[in-house]
This record gives sequence, structure tokens and C-alpha cells, in this order.
Amino acid sequence: MTNPYFPLLIMAAAALVLAFGGLVASAILGPTKKSQTKADNYECGIEPTSAHLHEGRFPVRYYLVAMTFIIFDIEVVFMYPWAVSFNQLGLFGLIAMLTFIALITVPYAYEWRRGGLDY
Repeated sequence: MTNPYFPLLIMAAAALVLAFGGLVASAILGPTKKSQTKADNYECGIEPTSAHLHEGRFPVRYYLVAMTFIIFDIEVVFMYPWAVSFNQLGLFGLIAMLTFIALITVPYAYEWRRGGLDY
């Protein structure tokens, strides 16, 4: 008899080989020519100008909108299992989901009123 954890060990070893193999392949095959352009800061399509280089800060509005999208997107993903098992959950599941929707509506309304969804 083999150990029941043997397939898991093989999968972990394959994952490590793929991860380190990708790192080694990119180090060997990737371009190594250094330049000032590659070393400059790059932020969401904004060309670095001398004004930005002296200020040291880039606008973060793009990232705030992206993070807001990710947060609300993940919250909506939690509704899929509920929709699949809606008949089995009954009234308790309906009340739990209505509470969840009410809880995510409050920050959504706050973000909308604050202007965080206007990009």
C-alpha cells in the first residue's frame, strides 16, 4: 500500500518545479539590457515628467476605483452559492442574503455619494 499523501506530495513537487522553472527560464531567456527608461517609475499610463519626479507622487484615483471594483466584485461572488442552494436554505437563507445585500449597499451608496465611482 502506498501512502495516501503521496499524490499530494507529487502535486506539491510539480508546483515547485513549475514555479522555480519559470523564474529560472525568465532569468535566462529574458532581456537583461538595463536602461534609464526601464528604471523610471511607471504608473497606470501616466508618463513620468519632471514635475512628477520632483513631487514623488502619482494620482491614486485609478487604484481607488480598481480596489472598489475588486471589493464589490468579490462580495457579489458570495451570492452565487446562495443562488445555487436557494431552495435548500429556505427562509433563513433569504433573510441572511437580504442582510448581506443591505450591508453591502451601505458602502456602495457611500462610495457613489462620495464620487468614488466617477473616473
